[in-house]
Amino acid sequence: MKTLLLIATLAATVESPAERKIASARLWIEKDSGSYPARNALALALARRARETGDPTYYRQAEEALEASFRISPGNVEAARLKVWTLLGTHEFARALEEATILNRRMPDDLLTYAFLTDAHVELGNYQQAEEAAQWLLDLRPGNVAGLTRGAYLRELFGDIDGALEWMLQAFDQTHFNENEDRAWILTHMGQLEASRGRLEASEGHLTQALELFPDYHYALGELGKVRMALKRYPEAVSLLRLRYEKAPHPENLYELAGALALAGETEEAEARFETFERQARAESESLDNANRELLFYYADRVSEPESALAIAEREIARRRDVFTRDAFAWALHRSGKSAAARGEIEAALAVGIKDARMLYHAGEICVASGDGKSAARYFQESLALNPYSPVATRARESLQQLQPQVAP
Repeated sequence: MKTLLLIATLAATVESPAERKIASARLWIEKDSGSYPARNALALALARRARETGDPTYYRQAEEALEASFRISPGNVEAARLKVWTLLGTHEFARALEEATILNRRMPDDLLTYAFLTDAHVELGNYQQAEEAAQWLLDLRPGNVAGLTRGAYLRELFGDIDGALEWMLQAFDQTHFNENEDRAWILTHMGQLEASRGRLEASEGHLTQALELFPDYHYALGELGKVRMALKRYPEAVSLLRLRYEKAPHPENLYELAGALALAGETEEAEARFETFERQARAESESLDNANRELLFYYADRVSEPESALAIAEREIARRRDVFTRDAFAWALHRSGKSAAARGEIEAALAVGIKDARMLYHAGEICVASGDGKSAARYFQESLALNPYSPVATRARESLQQLQPQVAP
């Protein structure tokens, strides 16, 4: 743990790949202010820096660079591609889909356009269309990295975790060794996949490697913090999640830090952090890039305000119907006493094929409220079999134990 924090501290003084590319692009613009490729290079570097840091202001700067590019060359394709990327980064998924569809008609053989179409459809919950776009991406150039990572994510959503890991590993092997952030992102996702089925040692190995490649990587810090929480090493989890929040100070990251502090017994700071989270999350609740899922669960579970949770859930489900939003909506309905509607939503989410311990637990509790103890027991058992270390595992065991007399043959 100390080694990782030391590496992160030392790395803070070293320019990242995106920072170097930003500096290079700005020098290019100084030498040739009328060059639209220079503006595109700056936009690309800024978008990459946004992912490195989790700071959305870089996307806004990228948008400004693209506006300058379009002024110089209104029809240039690279700027059109990058515009879709920034829309995805700022969670404007419907607009991203619209722009990517227009670009796809213009260039039906462009690989990145199919990657963006896949991303937009996934985020909106259009999984059949996402699969079709990803298949085109892989058919046009078999084994390309963008296609492998998108295909891996779809495999995960459809319940094939082994297949998702297989393709992520292939993508990692094909990514240039100088692309440290790209490689760290892939390793982080592999760590998340292993953790989702309770393989904590394998998960930690991937995440440690990611942090060695990109020491201050906020995504890897967050996932490793969750692994330490699953291992009940709460002080270490707090340190990692605190560092992650320093690197990417978003409300959703603060929510996880507050939860870790509570488990570590730091009650006073946890409560203060939760209050700050609520204030910050509410402030951005109307925007597309928000922490509404976390805010929903905060109201549903921590402070028992189901009506507030449901109001937020209804707002989000009107925007997108991906499995995670449907799960959150189902939970808000359940906590509001609308068990029949909740069951329809959670079963629709699980029908995609996803294997997620928390969703399965939610399905179990919703079935209990619906009076279907047999189905509830099955869902609790599936949740525990998938990941006995999940954050909901203790509650799933307790609920299953309470059901045993009802479901015993």
